[in-house]
Amino acid sequence: MNTSFSNRVSALTTNVWVRVVFGVVVAAVLVVAPLISSKFVNYQLGLIAVFAVAILGLNIVMGYAGQVSLGQSAFLGLGAYIAAYFVTADLPIPDELKLPVSLLLCAIIPAAVGLVVALAAARLRGLALAMVTIALPIIGIPLAKRFREFTGGSQGTTVSWLRAPDWAEGILENDQWRYYVVVVIAVIMFVLARNLVRGRMGRAFRIVKENEAVAVAMGISPYRYKVMAFTIASMFGGVAGFMYLGIVQYTSPETLSFHTSINMVAAMVIGGSASILGTIFGAIYFVLVPNLANEINPSLTALFSGAILLAVLFLVPGGIVSLPRRISQVVRRLARRRGGAAPQNPSDQAPVTAGPESTEKNKGKRQGQ
Repeated sequence: MNTSFSNRVSALTTNVWVRVVFGVVVAAVLVVAPLISSKFVNYQLGLIAVFAVAILGLNIVMGYAGQVSLGQSAFLGLGAYIAAYFVTADLPIPDELKLPVSLLLCAIIPAAVGLVVALAAARLRGLALAMVTIALPIIGIPLAKRFREFTGGSQGTTVSWLRAPDWAEGILENDQWRYYVVVVIAVIMFVLARNLVRGRMGRAFRIVKENEAVAVAMGISPYRYKVMAFTIASMFGGVAGFMYLGIVQYTSPETLSFHTSINMVAAMVIGGSASILGTIFGAIYFVLVPNLANEINPSLTALFSGAILLAVLFLVPGGIVSLPRRISQVVRRLARRRGGAAPQNPSDQAPVTAGPESTEKNKGKRQGQ
């Protein structure tokens, strides 16, 4: 018993050290990457952080809570417009407070809008719920074009902000500073999401997703937790909109497009539903695959994206994050087949036909008889 306990403690300690080392390596890469790469690479890395947060919110409501949401781009665009308005409008707010205040409002206002939508839609299921969420970007685009004094109309709004502060002059370029701001926000959002899905609320989400009747029997209100999931996802979308404006320095009605929402859903599935790590893989796919496809043939971008989605659905249904587990399953299955094909009894390995010596012995026995 003492040996077993010691082995468990040793394994746990090893896992902790592996996680610590992995975290240190990832942190070092995130810090060093913008210092040794080009502006274009920093831009791409910043976009990955932006859409990782947006897809993370989508994963909370769809992957963990099991609800349909096809309007995440509406909250992304809303957050971007709120940040753009704070940057361009002449508001009686000190410049040093514009960043935290606008970030806070980019989280609160989309969450409030998401709450209103969720209160009306959380009782719906299936196709009806999908139609409600689809309506969000469809309505958002004409509204953005109509209120041009706030949104810039069809031309959108171009801003110039998140410049490197004076104390960083000569140390960091503007693109590097924007990258660091966006990555820090993304890390905070991922820590919040991880604590959420691993806590009591995350367990309630999973129970509601699996069986609402069981959830009710356990004293969990499916309606309440559906509303909470959609509201949290909306907040993550709004924060991603703030980050988007910081990296792209521009927003327009196209930011709210339904096409963006569908691509984010596909990226979530490809990366891995109900997985924090899978969200990062999904964001990498969302940003890099269209760029690589455009380099090959711009007219085939949709074809490449669709082919990758189908390949993942058929070969790795759990997404890229489940690929190691899938490979280990295939290896074990092949090893099992090889083991089953081999003879189990050593006597089975004897040749069917007797050799010359065996034949002579049998002949002598017959003559003796």
